This record gives sequence, C-alpha cells and structure tokens, in this order.
Amino acid sequence: MYKRIFLVVMDSVGCGTAPLSHLYGDEGANTISHIAEATNGIHLPVLESFGYGNLTSIQGVQPNAHPIAYYGKADELSTGKDTMTGHFEMVGIHTTQPFKTFTDTGFPKELIELLEDKTGHKIIGNKAASGTEILKELGEEHIKTGAMIVYTSADSVLQIACHETHFGLEELYRCCKIAREICLDEKYKVGRIIARPFLGETKDTFKRTPNRHDYALSPAHETTLDALKQAKFDVISIGKINDIFNTCGITEAYKSVSNHNGMEILNETAAKDFTGLCFVNLVDFDALYGHRRDPRGYKECLEEFDRDLSTFLPLMKDDDLLMITADHGNDPTWTGTDHTREYVPIFVYSNKKNSKDLGTRTTFADLGATIAENFGVKKQSIGTSFLKDLN
Repeated sequence: MYKRIFLVVMDSVGCGTAPLSHLYGDEGANTISHIAEATNGIHLPVLESFGYGNLTSIQGVQPNAHPIAYYGKADELSTGKDTMTGHFEMVGIHTTQPFKTFTDTGFPKELIELLEDKTGHKIIGNKAASGTEILKELGEEHIKTGAMIVYTSADSVLQIACHETHFGLEELYRCCKIAREICLDEKYKVGRIIARPFLGETKDTFKRTPNRHDYALSPAHETTLDALKQAKFDVISIGKINDIFNTCGITEAYKSVSNHNGMEILNETAAKDFTGLCFVNLVDFDALYGHRRDPRGYKECLEEFDRDLSTFLPLMKDDDLLMITADHGNDPTWTGTDHTREYVPIFVYSNKKNSKDLGTRTTFADLGATIAENFGVKKQSIGTSFLKDLN
C-alpha cells in the first residue's frame, strides 16, 4: 500500500479528440498539441520524461522509449465536459444528465426577480460573458448603483461579481448562498454559484481578487473521498477541490491563489506526516488561458508547472504515489470560449521510476478505483483499478 497519494488535476489540459467529441462540436480539438503548435513548441522536460509525447503529437515534447512514469489517457464516461462532471467522475460519479446551462438566453426573468427580492439588491448583466470583460462593461455602474453583476458562461454556473469594499465580501457571500438555495430548484439547477469579488475604481483598473468562492451541488452519492474519510484516512484539498465537492469527503482544505501557489502548498503538504489522499486542482490553465483563448499564456503556465514538478518530485517518499490528470479540455485555438471534450492524460509516478503504458481508459473513475483499492476502502460503481499494473 502507498501511504500517501497525490492526485494533481491540470484543469483543462486535454490531450486529443475522444470518441464522443463530435457530439459537442469538438472533433479535432487537442489542447496540449495545439498550444505547442501555436507557440512554436513547448518545453516540458519533466512531463516528457513521464511519457507525455507518447500520448499525442506535441511540438517540443518528444516520444520517450524509456519513460520514468506510467502513462495513458482516459475517456470520459459521463455526459458533459465541465469541471464538476470531470472531477465527480474521477471519484466514482457517473453523470448522465448534464447540469443546466443558460449560455444562450441568460437566466429566466422569474429567477432574476426572485434573487433581487431575496437579496435586496438589483441585478445587472444577466448574460453569458467573460469575467474580465463584464467588469469593464458594468463595474463602474455596479459601484455607482450597488446593483449586483450576474452572469454565466458556457459552464453550468451563476456568477455574481461585486466590489470587495464598496459592496462587501461577506455581503457577496450572503447573496451567493441565497442564490444557491434558489438554484436547488430543478428549473434553475446549475452546478455552481460562484462569488467573483473584485477591486479597482475604474474599468481600466478592475481586477478580480483571490477571494472567489464556489457554492457547488453536493455529489449525487458517496464518492471515494467519502469512503476514505469514513475509514479515517486524510483527504486533503488544495485549490478549489473543497468547493467542487461542497466539502463532502474532505478532512482538511487549503485555498490557493495561483497554480504556483497551489504547488507551493503541495510542497508544504508533502513535508507533513499524513496517510491518505492529497487532491489538488490547478485552475489557472483553464480560467486564465483556456477560456480567454490565450495559447501563449497557457504555454508559459504549463512550463511553470513543469518547473514546479521538478521541485516537488525530490520531496516524495518511497511509499508515495503521484497521479497527474485533467478534468476536460479547453483548446485555446478552438472556436468560442467553451471547454472542449477530449481525452485527458494520466501519469503515475513513484520513486521506483517504473513505467508501463496504461492504455486508453474508458472512464476517469479508474483513478478513484485505484485509490480505493490502495487504501482498502469501498470502490464506487464505476471504474477499474490499475493498481496491479503499478509494479
């Protein structure tokens, strides 16, 4: 048994078109390959040593005949291509009905009126928008009138942006909790309500702060995280994992303000004595570069992560296991600003530096099944463990 497993999610770093990609308008999408192609190559020496170049063509990352990690890729079993669906599936949830989206129409008039009545604040916006662009458009009006900026995206989210000082952070959180209660109704049942606080005084100085908070739906049933917690193992969250799972199955949680900060917290966690799972989400890939269609920024973020990995690996003990994956794609060269339905990579590393091609897995849940088998807890209804392959 490995005493500690570190599961790191490179949020949105897909690795190529999957069998059902065409149903989502994503046939031909390949996040990592197209980033490298659009930026004249990418330098990822650690991930290259893990076998990244064996999964798909990546300019600057060569195939490796003798990788130091187990490598493979996974298809998504669930319906959808969003954050919650991907993360839930990793630990045993098969989502067959996608969460509601309001991308094309904005939220229904009756929902907006109910939210205004319950919170005591008027609402402006109510459309699908970039989180930074809508601040430029409506931030000054928000400061002047006190009206909340409500918007959505291609994801199943209702986002509320308000100024941290003029409106108040706690007031924003209060209003988001009210929105979450309202959106438990099946008519409005989005996956997440997201508080989006910002600072600045003019459209040219507005900037979102790290005090984002997600109010997510709880998983539909018990997950591998719950099984671990019930068996008295540690389940440590870094980044937005705690929010994604609505605290379910988590024993200890740490927020992060960036990918690099998340990796710093991971290093600190590796220095502690614990037994169980450390589950990490690195959201900058998706939020800062994928949705904003910025391949250059995405490339630099990936190269930073690779450097951070080189700092983390020496901290691993002989009974530690590192798993690296993604929750969906977000090809910054693709049309629109939505996620892309793609395969996701799987890398599994230990100090033994053994390797094997884990092949193409039929569900992200193989990760959770492997973790469950390692710790001897109940496996969920989907997923096949590959623990026996980790010689």
